[in-house]
Amino acid sequence: MLRINRKPVLLIATAFLVACQPAAGPFLPEYESIDLVIEDGRVIDGLGNDAIDADVVVVGDQIVFVGDAALTGADRSKRVKRIIDAGGRVVAPGFIDLHSHGNPLKTPEMENFLAMGVTTITLGQDGSSPDVLPLSGWMADVEASGIGTNLVMFVGHGTLRNQVGIGRSTEPEPEDLQRMLDLLDETLGYTFGMSSGLEYNPGLNADTNELRALARVVGANDRMIMSHMRNEDDHALEDSIAELLEQGEDARVHISHLKSVYGSGAERAAEILGILDDARAKGIDITAEIYPYSASYTGIAIVFPVWAKTQEQFDVAKVERRDELAEYLRNRVNQRNGPEATLLGTDPWTGRTLADVAHEMERPFEDVLIDMIGPRGASGAYFVMNDELQTRLLQDPNVGVCSDGSPTGFHPRGHGTFAKIIQTYVNERDVLTLPAAVAKMTSFAAGILRIEDRGVIEVNRKADIIIFDPSSVRETASYHDPLQFADGFDIVIVNGKVARENGALTTAFHGRVLSPE
Repeated sequence: MLRINRKPVLLIATAFLVACQPAAGPFLPEYESIDLVIEDGRVIDGLGNDAIDADVVVVGDQIVFVGDAALTGADRSKRVKRIIDAGGRVVAPGFIDLHSHGNPLKTPEMENFLAMGVTTITLGQDGSSPDVLPLSGWMADVEASGIGTNLVMFVGHGTLRNQVGIGRSTEPEPEDLQRMLDLLDETLGYTFGMSSGLEYNPGLNADTNELRALARVVGANDRMIMSHMRNEDDHALEDSIAELLEQGEDARVHISHLKSVYGSGAERAAEILGILDDARAKGIDITAEIYPYSASYTGIAIVFPVWAKTQEQFDVAKVERRDELAEYLRNRVNQRNGPEATLLGTDPWTGRTLADVAHEMERPFEDVLIDMIGPRGASGAYFVMNDELQTRLLQDPNVGVCSDGSPTGFHPRGHGTFAKIIQTYVNERDVLTLPAAVAKMTSFAAGILRIEDRGVIEVNRKADIIIFDPSSVRETASYHDPLQFADGFDIVIVNGKVARENGALTTAFHGRVLSPE
């Protein structure tokens, strides 16, 4: 059910329109040339307000007017370079993906994101950023070569560990820890914060003292920690959140892709959200985001024990602790809804479940994991999340939206997330109103990242704009065919330039590598 009010009944909306009425005489006389006018749109500003009838005027990369443009014939023929007739479609800020993956030096177009209305992505997640010193050099290369979307960059804690020689050490030497802190301090000068991946190597080896020391540096730079927490299993979730909240005493903190693996029900979601509410009441700045799918996606190492996650550890365990390893894998996978719930996304097993492969090989699935795959041999989708729980999380005002996807990942979230929010949770299930959903994916995300000039349709904001008919928005990607572009986002504008129109990219990249405010 769409909740777009085609009559501006709110006083605030009426006042907005009155204030935006053009004065008598030439339209925006300070501009000899106007790059773009979007006419006859239903503007959803990104702040949660109802849609209003308004035109949007763009000069360069900025919105310069919102209201009734009332263009003259002379304006149309001489001053305006392009007019887009929105035809009553929604005009909204481009979406901001709070947790993304990909390599813009290999896939600079980022079309999967543009196709679902995303104009800004966030890379360097899960404790892993490009292993380049300095990271600014890699970012400059991206800027020079071009990128289809805007890019927000985080530095990965795990990458920092590797760069200073700590690696998988559980007790780094004081001088190595200080080198990591110094490198972090330097890198935070041009990145938006630090990400951690405490369920993955090498980040899982970090203790409380290390994490608190890192948090103090992040806080001193007024940046954010985005964390893939230590353990997302339901029984361990409180402890994982508590660990992050300790870091939140020193810095802003954010939970990446909040979930409860094999947890279920709206009541459980309310318990989780209550922990975060209590923390905010105590002065901790904590937010989160989710993706709207019942399956996660990551490397198969997620089901292996800590003592067998790396190739070296696995090689030893396979010989010296095989029975113990087999029992662990059997229990772990069954706890995660069994081998039928693990859909492999890496050749030669792509598109088949772990149960399928085990059946074909006529071997127990734990033996397949040990003898054929190993901790580094595959990635997969894991159907371990409860829809009712995820839906309740999505409704919380302090929870945003991410894809956790990439241009090439074998999971529909990378191509479908933002379309699915509108198609499923707005249109079909009436979980969110359209203005509320747009706000989650625009101004709320911009606020978390502290991007002050994007995420809202407003004068002096950057012109990241999408035009779409909400009833036509469709997620077409599936678990077995995940690389299908979303439908319905007819025109995507990045920094004032049309980046994708009617299902096709334009000839140039218009994204930028953003700098923190």
